[in-house]
Amino acid sequence: MIPEQLILWAILIPLFGSIGILLTSKIPNLRETITLLTALSLFLIVASLTPTILAGGRPTVTLLELLPGLSISFTVEPLGMLFGLVASFLWIVNSIYSIGYMRGHHEKNQTRFYFFFAIALASAIGVAFAGNMLTLFVCYEILTLCTFPLVTHSGKPEAAKSGRIYLGILLGTSVGLQLLAIIWTWHATGTLDFTDGGILEGKVSKVAISILLFLYIYGIGKAALMPIHSWLPAAMVAPTPVSALLHAVAVVKAGVFTVLKVIIYIFGVDTLSNMSEDNWLMYIASFTILAASCVALTKDNLKARLAYSTVSQLAYIVLGAALANSMGIMGGGMHIVMHAFGKITLFFCAGAILVASHKTEISEMNGLGKVMPFTFIAFLIGSLSVIGLPPLGGAWSKWYLMLATVESEHLMFIIVFMVSSLLNIAYLMPIVARGFFSTAKPSIHAGENKSEGISFWHSLQIGNIREAPPFCLLAMTISSLGCIALFIYADNVFQLLAPIAGIK
Repeated sequence: MIPEQLILWAILIPLFGSIGILLTSKIPNLRETITLLTALSLFLIVASLTPTILAGGRPTVTLLELLPGLSISFTVEPLGMLFGLVASFLWIVNSIYSIGYMRGHHEKNQTRFYFFFAIALASAIGVAFAGNMLTLFVCYEILTLCTFPLVTHSGKPEAAKSGRIYLGILLGTSVGLQLLAIIWTWHATGTLDFTDGGILEGKVSKVAISILLFLYIYGIGKAALMPIHSWLPAAMVAPTPVSALLHAVAVVKAGVFTVLKVIIYIFGVDTLSNMSEDNWLMYIASFTILAASCVALTKDNLKARLAYSTVSQLAYIVLGAALANSMGIMGGGMHIVMHAFGKITLFFCAGAILVASHKTEISEMNGLGKVMPFTFIAFLIGSLSVIGLPPLGGAWSKWYLMLATVESEHLMFIIVFMVSSLLNIAYLMPIVARGFFSTAKPSIHAGENKSEGISFWHSLQIGNIREAPPFCLLAMTISSLGCIALFIYADNVFQLLAPIAGIK
């Protein structure tokens, strides 16, 4: 199969899978088998494009020509290849986890959940492979709309309120700011195609570039840059697999991915580096990194703490893009994949704790690591990766981001990264310490909630160990091993991103 056909199949496979999910709604085992097979098929198709991209190929498919320079088209380049690989692989892992979680937590409307999850991945692949800003915008908006039912999955008033915040901020920023920037760009340049070196150089004034940068950055609400970040903590009312989707697989990664695409292919790295005096974005990103980490310290709810951690970590990528040099692009691109594996592991653990022990508050987790050792070991691995310690993948992305500050001669941002890492330790490691070393409260013991009936889908109990369902443990194991593998095989990510970072 030629690369152009593979691009179309990568978008169509999840859509076909979503139809199969609907048709098998009354046969849960078959429905979830279709989900897993669809996720696996998508990953194999996306992975099969990798050799072409590594060889320098840029396969392109145009579906519709609206006007000269304005089309719906898809092109696979290195950054999109990386995002596509991450999203498609983690869909497999998240699907495995979802089966254990949704059954173990007795969630309702599971067919609807799997259906919209598949649509979300189709739109995420569309974002990854978009050949121009118009195509990316369309897929970006579809991603917002199809994840809204996932955020409001429970149907409770709190979920409805959070859904309104989610939809209001993401649609408001994209239509009110990003769309305006896209129209302005097309009017000024006659094209929206993603082009090496950017398309704005020499076409608009420096003042216009500054305004456009503001419109694009704050129009990409999924990047959760302060002060338009509140939709992300609000969305934590969703089931944990949705939180994992939002924070690691599709939604926020689509946001920071779009930021990098815009910096590299619309503005051009050289264009922004020549405007080093106009560095407001660096300071906003730095403020977000530190402020969100400080807020995370105050949260007792585990998912809320992880949500603000995500806001902080996303700003790492934005700061890398704002530094506008080869190491910044490399570090930002690497952090997309490194943070994805680390944060999905942490959310998997949060969901496992909820299913097995019904605990959501960190203050209630004293001694819980002694009865859920596998979950808390996975949490430790994910935490160390987010903190950026070897031998976990997060060490590499933070290393290149700090090199970017040296290359750009903005050494003060090294302090930002260092202080942020210390704050990461402060809000993540006490959870592990509380679980393993604090005295267990009377309500935490093996065999708790036996009256609910223990099944394969509810928990795994062996002696004094009471863990989450086996499918949840399997997913956590895969993502934890991924954090370690990314440290060992980081060179593969480096080689994929080298052409767009200008590294030979």
